[in-house]
Amino acid sequence: MEESVLFSVRLSLQVSLLSTILIIISGTPVAYILAQKNFKGKELLDMLFTLPLVLPPTVTGYYLIIMFGRNGFIGSLIYDLTGWSIMFTWYAAVLASYIVALPLMIKTARAAIESVDKNLIDASYALGLSEFNTALRVIFPLAKRGLIAGSILSFARSMGEFGATLMLAGNLPGKTDTMPLAIYSLSNSGEWSKAHLLVILMTVISGIFLYIANQYSKNIR
Repeated sequence: MEESVLFSVRLSLQVSLLSTILIIISGTPVAYILAQKNFKGKELLDMLFTLPLVLPPTVTGYYLIIMFGRNGFIGSLIYDLTGWSIMFTWYAAVLASYIVALPLMIKTARAAIESVDKNLIDASYALGLSEFNTALRVIFPLAKRGLIAGSILSFARSMGEFGATLMLAGNLPGKTDTMPLAIYSLSNSGEWSKAHLLVILMTVISGIFLYIANQYSKNIR
């Protein structure tokens, strides 16, 4: 297998793993708040988090450029402070994958948390457990199937992210060309054997992760 193909495989796994870790860390608390709290504007907040799921990836990428580009209101601040820009780096691929896949975690985890029996939650409070300990010892363990499903879906979505990554990270060989970007470039240049290899690898990798998740979920009690 050529080094360029191996690089795209490694980069895709690296980007997907890091973005999924960030998604779990941030998406789980957001899902908990949306599921357990009642406040004005809650559904508006849910809509904002869900938008990347329904918007064309190029639109999401456009927003990310406005926010994190060198002249963006966040990107310009980072550049002025550090002299570094996230644009056209593999970190941009992580950011794009994170934003696009986060709604899957939030939606799935929220549904799982909302399905937890309210009587068990009330009983936990009655026994003197704090909200934090109730979430940690009661809600999350009972909702773990949904949390695992959301994590797996987010990882799979990160692996397949293309449009937002292309706009924010570019398609730089040996630098930002994840597997979807490499497949696009190889097919355009007529290198079908390499494109076929990456397509098969991506299908196999995604299938393995989904199979493991299904087997693990069946054994959860």
